[in-house]
Amino acid sequence: MEAFEVSRAVATAGAIAASVGVVVEDAVVLHNSNKLALRLVPGGVFARVAPEGEEVAEFEVQLARELGEIRAPVARPWSAEVYRRDGFVVTLWEYYEPVASEVEPVEYARALERLHDGMRKVELTSPRFTDRVAEAQKIVAEVELSPELTAADRVFLGGRLRDLREAIEGRGVAEQLLHGEPHPGNLLGTTHGPLFIDFETCCRGPVEFDLAHVPEAVCEHYRGVDQALLDDCRQLVLAMVAVWRWDRGDQFPNGRQFGEELLRILREGPPWPTLDAVVKRVEST
Repeated sequence: MEAFEVSRAVATAGAIAASVGVVVEDAVVLHNSNKLALRLVPGGVFARVAPEGEEVAEFEVQLARELGEIRAPVARPWSAEVYRRDGFVVTLWEYYEPVASEVEPVEYARALERLHDGMRKVELTSPRFTDRVAEAQKIVAEVELSPELTAADRVFLGGRLRDLREAIEGRGVAEQLLHGEPHPGNLLGTTHGPLFIDFETCCRGPVEFDLAHVPEAVCEHYRGVDQALLDDCRQLVLAMVAVWRWDRGDQFPNGRQFGEELLRILREGPPWPTLDAVVKRVEST
């Protein structure tokens, strides 16, 4: 979210929370990307704020409520309501005290297994992973959406997205509801155990598509992984993230640097690194 919008978003979230009985003396910005994440102090509530029209708030809240009811490892909504005011959409969530240490890979894997088990029991309509691939293909295909991408790179990424989608679909494996992006940034280490957040990218697909977003050590502890399928999914995720970094509206820090590194990795070939490994590599340069 742009800096000039942050103060308005914070004020809107605070006013909404106060109107439903939350004590708000301050708002601490925890994360700012396409959404603003706030801790409302001292009320023990976490607020997420998005520009209206750029969110799937109702789906996200309903899914988290249903998963919470069957004790899946998710952060629970503080309120079932979705609030719209001043051009923003605000949802209120329970705040969980963090723990100092990182979530161990085996704990991460078990939490993801429990999340997937819970998601198999939820009956909600959601996109398929191929819809996300199609969004990336559109960015590659339309020059006005990715004007800095060279013609050669455009052809390369478009072909890679097409071929990987066909390869994964051609395997005919079982699909289910997925988190969509269960990377470490969407897993909280809390006093209640590991909890997943941010379900706006949920989609249906093979569990290996979710595993393509997590560290290698986590995959090693997740049971029943199809390694060949995971390799295809990991390469597909790298290709999609590469496209998003070349999107004209991308605001990811060092986005072009990531885009160039991901193109290099895709051209270099296997073994395919995990996203967290790519992040560490770019941030260390």
